[in-house]
Amino acid sequence: MESIFETTPPVLELRDISKSFPGVKALDGVTLKLYAGEVHMLLGENGAGKSSLIKVLYGAYRPDSGAFFVDGKAIFITSPKDARQLGIAVIFQEFSLVPHLNLAQNIYLGREPRTALGLIDRPKMHRDAEVVLKSLGLAYDTRAVVADLGVAQQQMVEIAKALSQDARVLVMDEPTAAISDREAEALFGVINRLRESGVSIVYISHRMKEVFDLGDRITVLRDGRMITTMAAGDASPDELIKLMIGRRVGTAYQRKHIGTAGDIALQTTQLTTGTGVRGVDLYVRCGEIVGLSGLVGSGRTEVVRAVFGADPITSGEVRIFGRKVNGGPHTVAAMGVALIPENRKQEGLALKRSVHDNLLSSSLWKIFPRGWYRSTVARKTTRSLVELLKISPQNPRRNARVLSGGNQQKIVIGKWLNAACRLYIFDEPTRGIDIGAKTEIFALIEKLTQEGCAVLMISSELPEIVNLCDRAYVMKDGAIAGELQRGELSEQAILTLALHGA
Repeated sequence: MESIFETTPPVLELRDISKSFPGVKALDGVTLKLYAGEVHMLLGENGAGKSSLIKVLYGAYRPDSGAFFVDGKAIFITSPKDARQLGIAVIFQEFSLVPHLNLAQNIYLGREPRTALGLIDRPKMHRDAEVVLKSLGLAYDTRAVVADLGVAQQQMVEIAKALSQDARVLVMDEPTAAISDREAEALFGVINRLRESGVSIVYISHRMKEVFDLGDRITVLRDGRMITTMAAGDASPDELIKLMIGRRVGTAYQRKHIGTAGDIALQTTQLTTGTGVRGVDLYVRCGEIVGLSGLVGSGRTEVVRAVFGADPITSGEVRIFGRKVNGGPHTVAAMGVALIPENRKQEGLALKRSVHDNLLSSSLWKIFPRGWYRSTVARKTTRSLVELLKISPQNPRRNARVLSGGNQQKIVIGKWLNAACRLYIFDEPTRGIDIGAKTEIFALIEKLTQEGCAVLMISSELPEIVNLCDRAYVMKDGAIAGELQRGELSEQAILTLALHGA
């Protein structure tokens, strides 16, 4: 496969790219060649340099050294504007949409069609946006406000925004992390059409099935260095994982300890909300991991938001350790409940604050019950959490914003560990993180149950539910479609309930 592409000059080449930040060498002499009509998979652990390389390619970062070539000619990329003019479009994992603008305005932001008088041609903008969305198999209202959309819908708008630019090079960073299987299939169809038209696609994913279903060639990064580039047909999942992390790791986490369930930590009775949750009955006991599965949009996140007090309950009740919940997130957290939300950047972290500040944010009153802050105790606490969770780089003073997705997720989990929580709710805990970090987070979840905590876990990755959970509830259209015990858990059983109900 590789020789087919190398018969022509690369559309774009990044040669010997290096980039350093204070205390960290993010990229060290990385070379990447992109050919017309290929899907080039970019793999690596969180922190391997993938995001830094993409930001250099897009002009968001200026490299310390290295060169760019387009069609064999040396060029300069010093800003995102330069990249766009060269036909480079990027779909970042974290959304760049303006919440209070509508879909058409977001898709054509800064590129709005104009009338002969120089005014924005709004009817044309909406028509063009509708065409782009329909190419993805979507019938979204182009006048809908982005803030009213779910995470999966926002992801599809990001994709439509990039496709509207008629890019020669399209970069996709975990584009399926927050979308349904149906939406993913529509996206894969678009990718194949773009490939046939000669567009070069860089695709970042931690899902091995996508790597081999879509990829023509694969480049692996580790610790800021390019380890290898190979044809997808010459690779295997185990080999790629070993190249990414430098050691062999199984592709699926295997539960090591299954204990005896204790008292009921969480119970909902006919839980109903204005966000679409309908009559949900479920319970979670101490010492067990209970899955909450279902298709994207089935109401899983809405359930846990209601449990945590973030969304109002219209009828039914929630009980935490036998006590009826009356209050918002602050009240629920004080009852010993931790929520690791789906959108860690918007709801789980203070991105402009340090790792130190974030790790202390949920446990200040537990650590300093008299209200007197002691810096030596605070520093010791955060250093121990950084070591326990293997947060990298091991500098609590680093800004949380600059860390990789996997390390940010560890911070969100870590901030609850000193808060004496006994019920942990994980909403998509492994979204957008590498297999090594996934293994560490699963081991931590299992350790929590061994210590007597209760865990409720949402995951769109069905093998995670099957391999990790003691039992699982499956949701469909805002209601519980069925419950599966450990011996009944399988991907087929979950999908049957998610699609067809009991």
